Amino acid sequence: QLAAPLHDIGKIGIPDAILNKPGPHTPEEMVVMRTHAELGAKLLSGTRRPVFQLAAVIAQTHHENFDGTGYPAALAGEQIPIAGRITALADVVDALGSRRCYKEPWSDEAIRKFVVDQRGLKFDPALVDLLTINWGQLTALRQQLPDD
Repeated sequence: QLAAPLHDIGKIGIPDAILNKPGPHTPEEMVVMRTHAELGAKLLSGTRRPVFQLAAVIAQTHHENFDGTGYPAALAGEQIPIAGRITALADVVDALGSRRCYKEPWSDEAIRKFVVDQRGLKFDPALVDLLTINWGQLTALRQQLPDD
């Protein structure tokens, strides 16, 4: 609850022109964007405070994919700490359902389909199963706490 919101803190090291770009990133810009995971981990590491230690792990691993195709370390399956796997799923669900400078929010149905389609690829299958079982609670929470 306290550590996960820090997952993207490394984005403070990304130039605004890239971070706030309204269209797709070039390959060069994508390389720069992807450094935010390691930047965040570096910013949060080096402390004895457990919440920041956990936040560093989350920052480092929230873009790892269950099938090993993520970044920055191409970890797979249970090599990815559970906190990173949970945050990855929550981050994508939140991002897809939110308005961004480059996209409109997706519908709940489209988000659910994407998550289920990415089961075992991007996301931990057990976490996807838990999320789909509790989908009603998720949509209620999103309605209770809208972005706007």
